[in-house]
Amino acid sequence: MRSWSETKKAKPHIELIPMIDVMMFLLVFFVLISLNVIPSQGLKTQLPSATTSQALKPQTKAIVTLLANQIQLDGQNTSIDQLVQSLKAQQQSGKSIAVIINSDKGVAVEQLVSVMDRLRADGFTSVSLATRKV
Repeated sequence: MRSWSETKKAKPHIELIPMIDVMMFLLVFFVLISLNVIPSQGLKTQLPSATTSQALKPQTKAIVTLLANQIQLDGQNTSIDQLVQSLKAQQQSGKSIAVIINSDKGVAVEQLVSVMDRLRADGFTSVSLATRKV
């Protein structure tokens, strides 16, 4: 009588080198994110400093960024007329909206005041300026 020998099955084992590679990749990715090496969306602005600035409480807010020749609403380029229309559309959802103006140091006061005046004329009473605490 013939008997066939059974093939020996290899014991399962975990490959450590690929797992270490993946873990190192994740570590590097999270370190770069936490150090802001990977840029966030939006324009880089240098906020003016104020000694009386305070942290904002959580609320529905819209961030308006002003540069010398550009206006953005939440990271999207817009004009002053489109800005007001977009804010009114957000406000129609039933909640009041807080508008935060993130203005660069080099923006003329005239442009800043005209944007604030236009927003207040269209019914936005909660308009704030973003500053950096000294």
